[in-house]
Amino acid sequence: MTKRDGDTLSRFYGTRLRGAQSWLAAAAKASGDFLIPPVCVACHIQVAAHDMLCPQCWREINFIRPPLCDRLGWPMPFDIGGTIISAAAAANPPVYDRARAVARFEGVMRRLIRDLKFHDQHHARRLFGRWMQVAGAELMTDADVIVPVPLARMRLVWRRFNQSAVLAAEVSRLSGIPYRPLALVRNRRTRPQPGLTRAERQQNVHGAFAVPKPSLPEIVGRAVLLVDDVVTTGATAAACARALKSAGARRVDVLALALVVDQSLVPV
Repeated sequence: MTKRDGDTLSRFYGTRLRGAQSWLAAAAKASGDFLIPPVCVACHIQVAAHDMLCPQCWREINFIRPPLCDRLGWPMPFDIGGTIISAAAAANPPVYDRARAVARFEGVMRRLIRDLKFHDQHHARRLFGRWMQVAGAELMTDADVIVPVPLARMRLVWRRFNQSAVLAAEVSRLSGIPYRPLALVRNRRTRPQPGLTRAERQQNVHGAFAVPKPSLPEIVGRAVLLVDDVVTTGATAAACARALKSAGARRVDVLALALVVDQSLVPV
């Protein structure tokens, strides 16, 4: 058999093998969908594929789209061209550099976050990760590491997981940006933020976060992407950013699943 004949046979069997692998993958998917039918992650009616919303729930999510305030990530009424800074950001610039979020914290999005946070329902994490990758695309071009907002130790024991860490790990998996879950810690207990005024929230988390000495090499000179589930007044994000910058971070951007745009204290 000539070399040319050998190459032809290799290509033939290679094509057949890839076809068989594709068929097996499709069959496995079909079997999985038969055993566990794909349902809407919000209302649980049957949909075409896993990790999706039904059309009705999709319409009820108020996604945040440009134009945006470059600092706070708030939607702006119109695009004036170039970088836009809201009056709120100009009057009271945040400690962090930029913030972005997927949607407003209301309706279906609020219910999805409550399910993740308090009912241990992680089935939407892949969908959340894809959304956050889109919302934070601009921030990720500059990011060196991804760090989640940490939970207090007792709250972590009670809840058994940190929802911000779940989101941060998913964003890291999709983006390839290194994930550093232990680079920021809470160094004292804080009261739950829901129900507190803006001033009380700021006081509650003031000085509550720190970068441990072993994690300093991961932070010094780096652009940090800080991940949280909800930004309400920005007090927690600001306290985390202050700790990261005090430890030597070059910049700190914030990426959240949801944002309270009007800054009213909506309980989580």
